[in-house]
Amino acid sequence: MSLDLVGQSTDWLQNNQTLLIEYCVNIVSALLTLVIGILIARMISNALYKIMLKKQVDGIVASFTSNMTKYLILAFVVAAALSRVGIQTASLVAIIGAAGLAIGLALQGSLSNFAAGVLLIIFRPVKKGEFVEVSGVAGSVESVQIFTTVLITPDNKMVVVPNNNVLSGNIVNYTRTGQRRIDLVIGVGYSSDLKKTKTVIEQVLQSNEKVLKDPAWTIGVLALADSSVNFAVRPWAKSSDYWDVYFSLHENIKMALDEAGIEIPFPQRDVHLIQKEAAA
Repeated sequence: MSLDLVGQSTDWLQNNQTLLIEYCVNIVSALLTLVIGILIARMISNALYKIMLKKQVDGIVASFTSNMTKYLILAFVVAAALSRVGIQTASLVAIIGAAGLAIGLALQGSLSNFAAGVLLIIFRPVKKGEFVEVSGVAGSVESVQIFTTVLITPDNKMVVVPNNNVLSGNIVNYTRTGQRRIDLVIGVGYSSDLKKTKTVIEQVLQSNEKVLKDPAWTIGVLALADSSVNFAVRPWAKSSDYWDVYFSLHENIKMALDEAGIEIPFPQRDVHLIQKEAAA
């Protein structure tokens, strides 16, 4: 019986030798198509990314566009490889379409993140390297990916925010205009000469090279507080110099006021004791 099985197998191989050779050739051809297609997709994607950077296109746009191009090429490569082994791509597309509908209903959040990512690339409210605040997180934009936006916080933490969260909330961009106003509140004692205080603060602002002359700064009495007269000091600086100016002004204003003999009071409260005579 085993001899009959061997004989039948030999006869089938002899009769279908051409088909087997053709099938093997098609499989090898499909594998080569897949491998070469993947390499070509990577090469085109990397070349497109470099060209866009040379054309001074924003890094986020370049990264997003190159990735989308790679995935589109890979989709065509897979379809071509499947057609080489005799799989009808038309029916495959119909099956993928039906499956895609079911998957789309299950992954509505991911699809909304993808759509939000496309809108972020088109309207570009954020760019690579800008310092922004989105969805309650503040940091520098590292990249806008297909589904998420990556931020690097000032303490060097990586935060991944879904694109839909970025687009659905307020986007605070601290870098785009190139300038930021620094809001300081400086309190002096009620016995201090207010004109002299204002002059001293102006001298400190003028001596700081990173404080911008245009727009002009603002110095004025903000409030008559419980223990001090509070001045609002609002100079402007470049976005990149914000924290340097913020810290240096606090230090220099304090030193200048001390040299001028102007008191910076600390909170205090007067307590009055009322003594009552004991009843006779």
